[in-house]
Amino acid sequence: MEDFVVELAGVPCRIKCRFTANRDFLKDYLSERAPLFTVEPTDEDLRRMQTNFDLMNEAGGIPARSYSDRFLENNAIHELIAEKMTEHGVLLMHGSALCMDGEGYVFTAASGTGKSTHARLWRELFGDRVTMINDDKPLIRIAGGTPTVYGTPWDGKHHLSRNASAPLKAVIWLTRDETNHIERMGKADAFPVIIKQIYRSSDPVRMIRIMELEKVLLDSVDLYRLGCNMSPEAAMTAWRGMNGQIS
Repeated sequence: MEDFVVELAGVPCRIKCRFTANRDFLKDYLSERAPLFTVEPTDEDLRRMQTNFDLMNEAGGIPARSYSDRFLENNAIHELIAEKMTEHGVLLMHGSALCMDGEGYVFTAASGTGKSTHARLWRELFGDRVTMINDDKPLIRIAGGTPTVYGTPWDGKHHLSRNASAPLKAVIWLTRDETNHIERMGKADAFPVIIKQIYRSSDPVRMIRIMELEKVLLDSVDLYRLGCNMSPEAAMTAWRGMNGQIS
């Protein structure tokens, strides 16, 4: 049994798990701080993860397959942390988070739309001014009404992440289009779109807390809808639309 503490989004948590590989997976986030909560995946949690993957594969027309206990435990740790983090003002978002000139941006969209591709365009266009925070599942902590985006080791197929953070400036809903354009989104329009990209709990009381946190998030950052064709000009369109001309 592995028993250790990690710090994610500034929140220390204790993890008790079976596989050394899952401790190694979290090695960049190890901490000596006193934990605020503990997660310990059970056999039932692993079976639930397998069922979830079965349902996703079936919906995507992918043949059924059995996953290793190590992989299922890794995903169970991730879900249990996301669940507990809501008690500490932290949301898990499906998106690609980067830092540009010290400010954080999260690009979110339905799977396969091109979040990672767009983040790559920013890195190619702006060079060292841009660093990745997380390319798939960043955490957003809201403290004193101020949101900060944090990296996690759950970082998608390209494995782009850092144990880093940045004050969150904007959340951008990304869509495919033939031409590049960006517009501000109102909070009423953004709420139903963004809630689909945030971890959602099956516990109705916790879900109310998640929606309360999302409302604070939308009150605290700039919100945009970005239509883009994934050309290099898409990154320039996004940056200019959010910040004016480049200095």
